[in-house]
Amino acid sequence: MVRALNGRIFAILLVACMAAGCDDDITTTPITPTAPITETFSGRVAQSGSSMHNFSTSTSGAIVATLKEIGTDNTLVVSFALGTWTGSACSLVLENPAATGGAILTGTMTGAGTLCVRVGDQGNIPASQPASYTIEVTHPS
Repeated sequence: MVRALNGRIFAILLVACMAAGCDDDITTTPITPTAPITETFSGRVAQSGSSMHNFSTSTSGAIVATLKEIGTDNTLVVSFALGTWTGSACSLVLENPAATGGAILTGTMTGAGTLCVRVGDQGNIPASQPASYTIEVTHPS
């Protein structure tokens, strides 16, 4: 019986030593955030019209859209909006209906997707002279 007990103790000690020798550390690879991308869109918007541009993100993060220039002196009042592209239209999420040059819209994307930025006339653009604009959008890649 002593011999059987010694065999069991030896087996238990062997299993304990093997378990102690196992490496239970979990190795993780740090996620390196990608640098944001800045895109510039420009065009012209006519009286009672609007113009839209799409852009895509593959990850979550901050979205900052800036109406850098509108009209000849940046004082023209227009609608400036940021939204989600539905495949056929821009579904507005954030809007400044009285934006002038320098207006900023800030949001957060929670995952990958296609977004849109839009500038539109609010009745202030003359029929004979469409307004030029420049929009800058910074977003995750």
